Amino acid sequence: MPGPRCQPISPRWGSAMADLIDRALALVSESFIAAAGPGGQNVNKVATAVQLRLDVYALRLEPEVFHRFKQLAGSRMTAKGELVLTARRFRTQEANRADARERLAELLTEAQNLPEKRAKSRLNRVGKTERLASKKRRGAVKAGRGKVSFD
Repeated sequence: MPGPRCQPISPRWGSAMADLIDRALALVSESFIAAAGPGGQNVNKVATAVQLRLDVYALRLEPEVFHRFKQLAGSRMTAKGELVLTARRFRTQEANRADARERLAELLTEAQNLPEKRAKSRLNRVGKTERLASKKRRGAVKAGRGKVSFD
């Protein structure tokens, strides 16, 4: 879920986001691998973990969205621009597959959100003079420190 300081890039974000997620899911390749974790003896016999691969360049994201996506993906993104998500939280292939697809959708949604611009703080004239006066006082205290000479 996006943070409170994020806003969508475009006003038609809802339908555009759904289109982007649909495009991404169409480009995804999935492979099932052996998983560790819950499943008992079955985990040794059945490949329940899902490895989801997506060529991010094929999505044709806008440069700033791609940059945020790359930051969010972190080590899950290869040097070739391929996103690799592994889902092994559940005991079944179907649940792990749904989990991986949901995580991909969340990652894309988060990358689409622009961080809100920080508003400059305004300092009035009195505040500025007080700040400068306190800096002068601190400077005088620090200037008084040092080696003492008994000449």
